[in-house]
Amino acid sequence: MIISKFGGTSVADAAAIVRTAEIVRGRLARRPIVVVSALAGVTNALLGIARQASEGHFISAVSSVQELRERHLAEVDALLQHSSERDDVTSEISVIFDELASLCEALSVLGFITARSLDAIAGMGERASSMLVAAAFRARGIDAVHVDARKVMITDASFGAAEPQTESIAVAARAIVAPLVQDGKVPVMGGYIGASTDGITTTLGRGGSDYSASLIGAALQAESIEIWTDVDGMLTADPRVVPGARPIEQIRFDEASELASFGAKVLHPATIAPAVRLGIPVWIYNSRNPGGHGTRITFDAPRRSVTAIAAKRDTTILRVATGRMLFQPGFLRRVFELFDEHSVSVDVVATSEVSVSVTVDDTAPLDVLLGALRQVGDVSVERRRAIISVVGSGIADGASAMGAVLRALGHRRIHMLSLSASAINLTILLDDADVPDAMRALHAALFEDVTP
Repeated sequence: MIISKFGGTSVADAAAIVRTAEIVRGRLARRPIVVVSALAGVTNALLGIARQASEGHFISAVSSVQELRERHLAEVDALLQHSSERDDVTSEISVIFDELASLCEALSVLGFITARSLDAIAGMGERASSMLVAAAFRARGIDAVHVDARKVMITDASFGAAEPQTESIAVAARAIVAPLVQDGKVPVMGGYIGASTDGITTTLGRGGSDYSASLIGAALQAESIEIWTDVDGMLTADPRVVPGARPIEQIRFDEASELASFGAKVLHPATIAPAVRLGIPVWIYNSRNPGGHGTRITFDAPRRSVTAIAAKRDTTILRVATGRMLFQPGFLRRVFELFDEHSVSVDVVATSEVSVSVTVDDTAPLDVLLGALRQVGDVSVERRRAIISVVGSGIADGASAMGAVLRALGHRRIHMLSLSASAINLTILLDDADVPDAMRALHAALFEDVTP
């Protein structure tokens, strides 16, 4: 069997869902299990509704709920106009939005929102889209069955970024999903959402639909996992910044993970972890160009000096320096304990004998953390920085790739330079404003000026 996950742009409207149905029809012999995201833009709209309601703007929130209801029901009409299921699906989706309106009323009275309530609201997009897509498939002759993802994707109760319980997921997938596939049916379920062992709705964090697909694939030991999006696989750079970016037909698991972590938006960073564990290939395809080659992510992809470059904007550098650090054991441990205590994640680390420099997202809560760090040493903060990652499994094999990187950056100021512990990611900290030109210069030097 295979897992086919379709993102929000692949199920954005009736036309997109019809394209998705034809893609699935062409894969019936491979026994697909379909995982879908919410319709494009719906999750953001749901989070906005939750915020409006909790801030006391009940009328605005209810108006937004009605807009979402009408959008979904319009797609039901377009997809099921000749189907006997039209009224039933209309009722089922309306129930979801009735539930949403009730939650908005409760939040407006309380005046605040809990992480549990936010998950209940955020997951409604996938609940509605999976019902709609399953019905649309059936109306087009595909024997699809809707599966409530919350019965399969068992997690802990860490609302907002729940931790999947892989053994429980495997048991549920074998009991609920596998028999449907064996009977020749196509299970359709929402990504991103799950439920705690008590049956309370949870979410896996933004981008979690990819993660859902990978977890189900691992649970059922699928032949492959397909991620259908709106680009032709992974590229050598972001095409919005580098017009000459090229498609990558094959890429290694570790390279794809690094690129996803440092700005490549095609893939959620955690997506491929369950697949890596079992060696299941992951494919990235374009649902608007289903005949394209796509990108295959696997262990046996060619080893290259540089495979791709990515950029992560809106980064802050924190530097902690003290003469007491020299030859003092435990200094770094104390610094990183403070980051952990204040729930601030770190991307890049560089150290010297008397200082440590780290990068964090601009949105990280720093006020209290900075006060704690100043008890350890002198702290400086540099904002409006960006990380450029040059990723390749063979980048450390010789000096040529690194030399080409430094020559291409020319006069641009480099604030930090670090080779990852795995030696496949050269990270460069630049001024945020330099990123577009630097990306184009690097791409020209590493991909366009190289003789095959």
